[in-house]
Amino acid sequence: MNTLTAGDAAPLFTLPDQDGNPVALESLQGKKVLVYFYPKAMTPGCTVQAQGLRDIQHELQQQNVVVLGISPDPVKRLPKFIEKEQLNFTLLSDEDHAVAEAFGVWGLKKFMGKEYDGIHRITFLIDEQGNIEQVFNKFKTKEHHLVILNYLNGGE
Repeated sequence: MNTLTAGDAAPLFTLPDQDGNPVALESLQGKKVLVYFYPKAMTPGCTVQAQGLRDIQHELQQQNVVVLGISPDPVKRLPKFIEKEQLNFTLLSDEDHAVAEAFGVWGLKKFMGKEYDGIHRITFLIDEQGNIEQVFNKFKTKEHHLVILNYLNGGE
């Protein structure tokens, strides 16, 4: 796994959103884009992470930040997650995990003694020109949104 770092150009991608509509990263140039990768919709950790981002959506919008959540879930699973958790941002389906691989977040994981390939919970802040400004990879799931807000407000 070779995860992208700050200063790298973000890979351009187009993925289907929760309604099956294509969303292209390059269509968001001029805004900051928070691309967060999560393993699976409606699981405990992913739910807490999504709720945190939902709850700071107003602050993110004030700073011209658009949120895109990406998982290998099929499109049909995403609307259920949005409705159940009242999410106010876009979820994208990366079923073949090609975008996850391009960002370097798809790789070997271990859980309860088993090894398997999957998404690592990593978030990228992409600047208005399409370059990675910051990588968030050290956080507790329930504090993910606070780490991002702290960075956007001038913290580390």
